[in-house]
Amino acid sequence: MKPNVPTVMLRSFERILTDIAPHLSSEYAVGSSSVIGLMMFQTATEFERAADIRVQENAAMRNIFSEAGSLLPAGDLRDRIEAAAATSDPSVKISELDKANDELTGLLIELQAHAETLDGPAARTLETQIWDELARAATARRLPHPVTG
Repeated sequence: MKPNVPTVMLRSFERILTDIAPHLSSEYAVGSSSVIGLMMFQTATEFERAADIRVQENAAMRNIFSEAGSLLPAGDLRDRIEAAAATSDPSVKISELDKANDELTGLLIELQAHAETLDGPAARTLETQIWDELARAATARRLPHPVTG
């Protein structure tokens, strides 16, 4: 048997909301089952898209790093930026993608802080690229609600 995680989670969510919650007498139990159902709905969504989101984010950060290296003076930050730009995701396991994403994100934050200290249009362009990617990533990670989408 090969369980389809989104299908299992969504059908369980539907059962909780349509078959179980209406028969509960305690307001607390109804609320709890609704929250559990919502978490199942959002887990199904995240399961389906998790690897894709992380791969896209990691690639976008590496692209920013590859372009930023020439703006930085020689030194530790530039070396780490150039090294990170040359990396790739070790696998598509979510735990490994998350580890790479956390490391890249930390470096991106450091780069952003440094870019704010630089003068010139290239530094402003870099800041804009970073903020655009952060906004895109936040939108991509937004979890849907079953009522509002």
